[in-house]
Amino acid sequence: MSSIVKPPTVENTATRIAAIDFVRGVALLGILAINVTGFWGPTLASFSPHLPRVEPGGDAWFLIAFVLFEGKMRALFTLLFGASMLLFIDAADRRAGAGATLRGPWMQARRLVWLALFGYAHYLVLWWGDILFPYALCGLAALLLCRMPAALLIGMGLALFGISHGLDAIGAVMGIGAEQAVLAGHGVAADRADESAMMARIAASLAADRQILIAPFVAAIRLRLTTAPWLPFQTLGSTFTETLPLILVGMGLHRAGLWRGAWSRRALGWAAGIGIGVGGAMTLALAWWIDVHDFPPRAMFAVIQTLTALPHLAMALGYGAGLMLLWPALSQTPVGTLLAAAGRTAFTNYLGTTILMTALFSGWGLGLGAWLPRGFVPLFIPLGWAAMLAWPRWWLARHAQGPFEMVWRRLTWWGAAPGAAITPN
Repeated sequence: MSSIVKPPTVENTATRIAAIDFVRGVALLGILAINVTGFWGPTLASFSPHLPRVEPGGDAWFLIAFVLFEGKMRALFTLLFGASMLLFIDAADRRAGAGATLRGPWMQARRLVWLALFGYAHYLVLWWGDILFPYALCGLAALLLCRMPAALLIGMGLALFGISHGLDAIGAVMGIGAEQAVLAGHGVAADRADESAMMARIAASLAADRQILIAPFVAAIRLRLTTAPWLPFQTLGSTFTETLPLILVGMGLHRAGLWRGAWSRRALGWAAGIGIGVGGAMTLALAWWIDVHDFPPRAMFAVIQTLTALPHLAMALGYGAGLMLLWPALSQTPVGTLLAAAGRTAFTNYLGTTILMTALFSGWGLGLGAWLPRGFVPLFIPLGWAAMLAWPRWWLARHAQGPFEMVWRRLTWWGAAPGAAITPN
């Protein structure tokens, strides 16, 4: 690791945090480019442009988002979540004073419990696509390893990520082969039955999601609570082998100096080029295949959930290195400061974007999701980006943190012994 690390070029804690905030801000904007489809329509619309129906313009935008944003920005955000956990732990240790080695992890555990509660409320009240709940519980698991050195964190994270997704890929490829045989008209009876059962489950899921989408506010909450109260736990189960490993890798990269500006420009350039190049080539190959084969449903689930895992990680690492390479030049520019402010208020921006988009698309708001064609959905991305960028710099000139960040911090430290103030979020 020492061969790629040079003495830190970022000289103080505030500037180091600003660099992380800048990368987080970019990741947050990229996540919205994917989430907007989930705000507009049913859960499964995020897996295929042909669900719930085929519409003009849907295929083109899906492929663009698939190549540039899908999974990559979420992975980058998860890496930064791991880094932010260590920043908080270090700050909490300093606040507790010398000798209190358990204070940082203990306070981080309290912080993550509150995040889990926020996440479940986010799901129940507003939207099925919450990521806060699985982040919180995976973060609690990662706390057990938070004192480990960089190499072990990165190695363990990559091993867990590679083994779990490698095993899943074997089954995914076999399922794709069976589906292709059925679609070609010569699949065995068992595979035809499986395909038929899957299509029935898809139809039922689309109908249930539409019922919630068009429902009034209180009725939508009641439907989530009565029909799918355990969905956040199911999401945790399906994302655990992605989220936990990436949190560990993000912790390790923080310890290795990536997010504090300690890597040389040469190392950053190589990491960006290899990550984006290799991951991008693999993603483009998959995009070509699903387009040529007309987005077959079983294959789409396998591609989105499993087969893109490695290119997602490669491109996320490439994006992260590339953004850190750009940060010194952008740190004093309007673009850089706006993105850093958006990243510093990521919690508020994430929840605020859900409020804005559900107000536009849900039945309790303008109800656009019930009739707006899919091809128009990307037009709402600039609106969301503008909302995330417009307010944070003005707010942070007057407050240390965003509104929801301040509430989260107060709840975390509620009842704790007083000490020096900390600000890492």
